Amino acid sequence: MKTRHIVAALGAALSLCAQAQVQDAQIERKVTALMQKMTVAEKVGQLNQLSDREATGPVTSEYAAKLEAVRSGKVGSLLNVAGVASTRAMQELALQSRLKIPLLFGLDVIHGYRTVFPVPLGEAASWDLEAIELSAHIAAKEASAAGVHWTFAPMVDIARDPRWGRVMEGAGEDTYLGSQIAVARVHGFQGKKLGATDAVMATAKHFAAYGAAIAGRDYNAVDMSEQQLYEVYLPPFKAAADAGAATFMNSFNSLNGVPATGNSLLQRDILKGAWKFKGFVVSDWGSVREMVPHGYAADLSDAAVKAINAGSDMDMEGYAYTQHLEQAIKDGKVKMATLDDAVRRVLTKKFELGLFDDPYRYSDPAREQAVLGNDAHRAAALDVAQKSLVLLKNDGHLLPLARSGQRIAVIGPLADSRRDLEGGWVPGDERTRARVISILEGMRGKAQVSYAQACAPGCAGTEGFAAAVETASQADIIVLAVGETWDLSGEAKSRTDISLPGQQEALFRVLKATGKPIVAVLLAGRPLVFNTIADQADAIVYAWFPGSEGGNAVANVLFGDYNPSAKLPITLPRSVGQIPLSYTQYSTGRPVVNKKDIVYKSAYIDAPTTPRYAFGHGLSYTDFKYSGLTLSSPSMAGRQKVTLSFDLANSGKVEGTEIVQFYLRDMVASVVRPLKELKGFQKVHLKPGETRRVSFTIDRDTLSFYNSKLAWGAEAGDFKLMVGSASDDIRLETRLTLTR
Repeated sequence: MKTRHIVAALGAALSLCAQAQVQDAQIERKVTALMQKMTVAEKVGQLNQLSDREATGPVTSEYAAKLEAVRSGKVGSLLNVAGVASTRAMQELALQSRLKIPLLFGLDVIHGYRTVFPVPLGEAASWDLEAIELSAHIAAKEASAAGVHWTFAPMVDIARDPRWGRVMEGAGEDTYLGSQIAVARVHGFQGKKLGATDAVMATAKHFAAYGAAIAGRDYNAVDMSEQQLYEVYLPPFKAAADAGAATFMNSFNSLNGVPATGNSLLQRDILKGAWKFKGFVVSDWGSVREMVPHGYAADLSDAAVKAINAGSDMDMEGYAYTQHLEQAIKDGKVKMATLDDAVRRVLTKKFELGLFDDPYRYSDPAREQAVLGNDAHRAAALDVAQKSLVLLKNDGHLLPLARSGQRIAVIGPLADSRRDLEGGWVPGDERTRARVISILEGMRGKAQVSYAQACAPGCAGTEGFAAAVETASQADIIVLAVGETWDLSGEAKSRTDISLPGQQEALFRVLKATGKPIVAVLLAGRPLVFNTIADQADAIVYAWFPGSEGGNAVANVLFGDYNPSAKLPITLPRSVGQIPLSYTQYSTGRPVVNKKDIVYKSAYIDAPTTPRYAFGHGLSYTDFKYSGLTLSSPSMAGRQKVTLSFDLANSGKVEGTEIVQFYLRDMVASVVRPLKELKGFQKVHLKPGETRRVSFTIDRDTLSFYNSKLAWGAEAGDFKLMVGSASDDIRLETRLTLTR
């Protein structure tokens, strides 16, 4: 019986594969036939993307001229057009062109469309791939119902410098975790296949290494070894490509002296060459023309030539291609085959989306009305938000709070804020997005609480502190909501000072002087420095920007209706002076062995080298015990596999979920290896007293890395294998030897 099921499943898979090949061949023939009818100017038009009235960068053209360009077939895509009525009107305009080629509508749907989910860095703290995929799928479902075909997400940049504002858009510092999340988000956005009306095209961005901008300053240069590029920064992009991402976006930064938009190594050699990527590459906003101020292109014409020859297919709001590509073809600076390759890639996606069969298939008023504001979407937003909240500290088991018998004061500039729970990169305005539940509103839904704002968001003054102290003095417990406002994280939001803005630390100190225990809830889109609170607060919940249901999620965690399980996807430093800081540090010839032994060692004389909270850290309302570690074999060779297993027990009094983390260290290699590398994780839910055997499979790829010659492989030798609750909380370890 089992064999028949396997044979049937294989048969079905082969049938689907055959159908896909037939469809691909049909689309290829249609694209070829269409391109034979196109003039060079019409081909260039397909590589031109313009923004509608709403802009995410400096507007560079009059709106009337844009409409005429759409009508005459000189625009292949528009961004910042959303809503069935708007997209239909623009599509009707495009279909007045000679060849009636439909438009692609793109939009920055980063962490929700109508329903706002936690910012991506917050979602990454869930380490829950199914929840992250669902979040992306709901965002796609809502956006596609509003006529959008294409989102400029996921951002899969590895980021280890929290001064960089765009750290909020990604999955944090770790290559393995980031790669897994990249796959989940691509699958979520694109669904089962392109062309489904509940899916949108995904964009893996920013290609590549944008997260390593020098000094954490947005748009800045990146300089790194190719070994680091291949090992740390490229794998999430490769994972996104393998997952079927329809498009890639290049980045603003230069990489080792060459702007990414004009970088043939990245776009031609790696992406379209070694990885065999079949989608198309879109520039970031104006990044083609920005190669001129980079000093890499002499003028806009030179920028157009260098960008398309390097593999940048579509020019977003740059006007380089429309103004100069046709002449570059005539002058022989760009081959017709190069132009045709770019156009073919764009047209193929339009056919795959079904836009030639029905240009308005995504502009359905009935579907828009039915999908937007769906209650099930809010429920999912609550679930993801709860899974994203990190319990950093819980001294004396102060949390969870009791619903009665405790007088609770909710205080702080962000306690009753709604906009600040959404974070940046949310489409539309507050009238069109789902209603946001504030922390105060969520708390009031659980218990009777008192409230004092103390200061407005940003906390510029102390005028309200006295009233806040009076409110706190009449309470048993203080819940203090502080952090960044939504507009302090995101693009062009780099900061040299990532401490709490304004007078928020001073507010904490005056409340601490009351002697009442304090639960600090921090909102942020990045790691913050908050040493006074870290030292003196009784409990701390890192809530990120948790989205539409953020207030309910915080209340559920604080009152114990949800047992937190989230873990940090990025290190929280003690100071800016430690940055960049990651758990994947390399040992040196003078490592610090103990806290006192720092003279002539790789250390600071004024602060520890350790972070405030390490990658993978996060507490629960229960306890977990690790024991019984075994290895199926102490050595392996060739293509053999080894299984590492151990027992995980819930030794506490309530059920909960532990995110088990598997790390390794290559002890001696041809290049120095990190002290720890994440190689696997599992979310394990256990009832009190329950024990489960947890296993990880280790194969040769698990032990492999890129050497100094960029060759991927494993080297014989010893490996330390570690499992634990965080990168700095290893519970069990053993050794494995690779013999050859």
